[in-house]
Amino acid sequence: MANLAVRRLILSDFRNYSALRLEPNPGPVVLTGANGAGKTNLLEAVSYLAPGRGLRGARLGDVTRRDAGPGAVWAVAAALDTPAGEVDLGTGLEPGQDSGGDSGENHGDGGNDQRSGARRMVHINGQSARPGALTEWMGSVWLTPAMDRLFCEGVGARRRFLDRIVAGFDPGHAARTASYERVLRERARLLREKGGYADPAWLSCLEETLAQTGIAIACARREMAAMLNHACERNCGPFPVPRVQATGDVETWLDEGPALNAEERFHAALAASRAHDAESGRTAHGPQRSDLEVEMSPSGVEARECSTGEQKGLLISILLAVAGLIREARGAAPLLLLDEVAAHLDNERRNALFERLGSLGSQAWLTGTDPVQFKGLSGRAHFYHVADGVALAV
Repeated sequence: MANLAVRRLILSDFRNYSALRLEPNPGPVVLTGANGAGKTNLLEAVSYLAPGRGLRGARLGDVTRRDAGPGAVWAVAAALDTPAGEVDLGTGLEPGQDSGGDSGENHGDGGNDQRSGARRMVHINGQSARPGALTEWMGSVWLTPAMDRLFCEGVGARRRFLDRIVAGFDPGHAARTASYERVLRERARLLREKGGYADPAWLSCLEETLAQTGIAIACARREMAAMLNHACERNCGPFPVPRVQATGDVETWLDEGPALNAEERFHAALAASRAHDAESGRTAHGPQRSDLEVEMSPSGVEARECSTGEQKGLLISILLAVAGLIREARGAAPLLLLDEVAAHLDNERRNALFERLGSLGSQAWLTGTDPVQFKGLSGRAHFYHVADGVALAV
């Protein structure tokens, strides 16, 4: 069975690339060059071959090359080896779209900007498809410098991180979270505009939907956390062992009884908090307020209290565990996109990372400024030097 690998990558008007064509080997791909050369842009391009908003979560219109002519839109095309055979994937911004809107949190159609109306086109083997259909062929996990702040930022970033992981196993999770957010906004609008005069029957209907969908979201997050903990306990090598847990009022109700009881408690809590929610403009209860708590095992030190190096190690452990779980579930690991990761590791952990990537089997894309950081991949990886919108094999 073939592992997942990009065998051809073609970019058009993507970030700083007017046009680019790469034909890497199925093994690791190493991109080196100065800061700002466009290495991360290449990882982002690969990330758009899967459903979602890419590793930057950017507005779709912002991805088009700034110096492109009027009407130009970005596009990414690739030929992949997959466990199901070779496939040609293509995606890009629908012509006539601009950036607009904001990035939002949830995108149930695999990466369209639901608030701005910007849409991306997808073709699979030459046939038009919905962005969500990409999940049948392609999956990716990534680690970027922006994620170094994950444990110290607001809870929203950690929720999105966990939801991205869940969606890698359950494609319906993104649609559920998007649906939940839509109903949540509708309830908030009714309370804001009508207050105590809002139709109680309609509110109850919305709250019943929120309770049903919200409990499903929370259960999926809890199950994913348990799977990650088991995987990390089995194999973290020299990296710290994380213990993760989704926490919040909904999770507490699930701890205290069956899911049906938790759903009833959630429904009742929403009904009881209408006046409070109308006044505050926020919904007091629900998985939209949950957090992802991470601690280092066995010490129990919370991740936000760990050193920068320990936090980086915890993230690497989580991402490798995710890749391993996907491999067990689907027969092949996802692509791994690792931006400036090797620079922050000592030799032991760097070599351990390279060995683990090799054992996972699927292609890994790594970036760095110094080729020496990747000498452990000499003879195994395809090296490119990136500069001025060009990537040259070395």
